[in-house]
Amino acid sequence: MKVTAKTRQLLLLVLVACTAHAAICSSSSLHGNETDRLSLLGFKNAISLDPQQVFMSWNDSTHFCNWEGVLCRTKKTLPHRVTSLNLTSRGLVGVGHISPTLGNLSFLHSLALTENSLTGEIPPSLGHLRRLQTLHLENNTLQGRIPSFANCSKLKDLRFSFNNLVGQFPADLPPRLQLLKLPANNLTGTIPASLANITTLKVISFAYNHFKGNIPSEFADLSSLQTLYVGINQLTGRFPQAILNLSTLVGLSLALNGLSGEVPPNLCSSLPNLQILQLGANLFRGHIPSSLANASNLIFIDLSRNHFTGSVPKIGKLTNLAHLNLERNQLQAHSREDWEFLDSLGNCTELQVFGMGWNRLSGQVPSSLGNLSSQIQRLYLNENQL
Repeated sequence: MKVTAKTRQLLLLVLVACTAHAAICSSSSLHGNETDRLSLLGFKNAISLDPQQVFMSWNDSTHFCNWEGVLCRTKKTLPHRVTSLNLTSRGLVGVGHISPTLGNLSFLHSLALTENSLTGEIPPSLGHLRRLQTLHLENNTLQGRIPSFANCSKLKDLRFSFNNLVGQFPADLPPRLQLLKLPANNLTGTIPASLANITTLKVISFAYNHFKGNIPSEFADLSSLQTLYVGINQLTGRFPQAILNLSTLVGLSLALNGLSGEVPPNLCSSLPNLQILQLGANLFRGHIPSSLANASNLIFIDLSRNHFTGSVPKIGKLTNLAHLNLERNQLQAHSREDWEFLDSLGNCTELQVFGMGWNRLSGQVPSSLGNLSSQIQRLYLNENQL
């Protein structure tokens, strides 16, 4: 077949058109790839020490979706985008701040940099990751204030435990948050009442900070809350009444604060699912809540270092109880009736630790002491009048 000049020209035009189209498609598909690759390299460049050689695979000969700790979406359609970066417990040491380039990973669902030695502030750019669902930065040496994550509308799990973060906690948090863990930092101010607007919250842990004030009354609306740990702060005032409305609570810790007054007698009947109760090292007075006797799900009880008076309720129905600490109060046992709590304690077959030291127990120790659980490991009755 003879190819005319006109035919050659037509074929050339078709070829140019196809080539241009392919270039456009290729450029489009690689744009997302290049953005994510450069963002990851920006993070790598901010690391000064990599003892486990995590970044050995982070090179030009390996596609970034195959770099260690990196996961990309598995859809066949291009471009591939990073959805997860997990470099937990890799011993990474930061030369400065966490690189703000991570904020360009716009398809990121999960970021976990737990248990490293990263320093500096949390980059505000992370607050623009609108697809982010999990953010774990625990056990580093991060400093500065917590940036806003209000735009991370899908964020469910936020953990900044064991860092050196300071300042007040931001009041604007995403509406789908379920886990909020910030213990062992240097946060100040009061616990924001606006947290009550996040009705999906299941875990709040602010222990070991410098929060003042009390639990906001608005917390009564947190109908899904299962864990509330705010021990080792500077909380004051009476026992927070909002807690009595949190029937889903499994764990409650108010220990090592300055809370005072009486603990409501219906505390444990209002919280039927409670397994952990820590009220130690406060200024509570009056009787131990009578509802404690029927709190059959309790495993751990610490009411030590308060000013509780009277006798101990009979708690033999707490068959799952493993730890009972009532030390350093003003609890009494004089008569046979007062000592009946010890008789009932023999039914707590899982009991491992029982502390009644520094109280006002007197007289002869009942023989029922010998009926305590065979699991018992620690028994403290010192500094009484026995």
